[in-house]
Amino acid sequence: MKTIIVYASTHHGNTKKVVDAIAEECGAELVDATAVREKELSDYDLIGFASGIYAARFHPDVVTFAQKNLPPDKKIFYVMTSAMNRDFSKSMDESLKDKHATVTGRFSCKGYNTFGPFKLIGGTGKGHPDETDLRNAVAFYKGLIGS
Repeated sequence: MKTIIVYASTHHGNTKKVVDAIAEECGAELVDATAVREKELSDYDLIGFASGIYAARFHPDVVTFAQKNLPPDKKIFYVMTSAMNRDFSKSMDESLKDKHATVTGRFSCKGYNTFGPFKLIGGTGKGHPDETDLRNAVAFYKGLIGS
């Protein structure tokens, strides 16, 4: 299965650690949405969108990339890292409604966070994503591709 993961990881590199683990073990192609604005995605069987969460939303570069480049009727999945380890994919779902994509899965794990007042206390989610988080991300992806 030909897979690509479009990501943004700009705070502490949390999301990059997760997508790197998936790519290294499973061979998914990675594209940094903060550096690449356009890419033909028609030939991919599965397209992932991965981001740290910023004010309960995916990074704007991931959202813009998806809106501009995602062909209609594709299978997609989400990967999120955040201080709260919650599903924040609603922002992506809303922005991609007209693409009629099928969301095949959502993965979330904690990430180290020092935004705003969290900086004053040394941050939250220290040490995350950790090895368990990375193993869980790889297992999640393998479940998506049936491996």
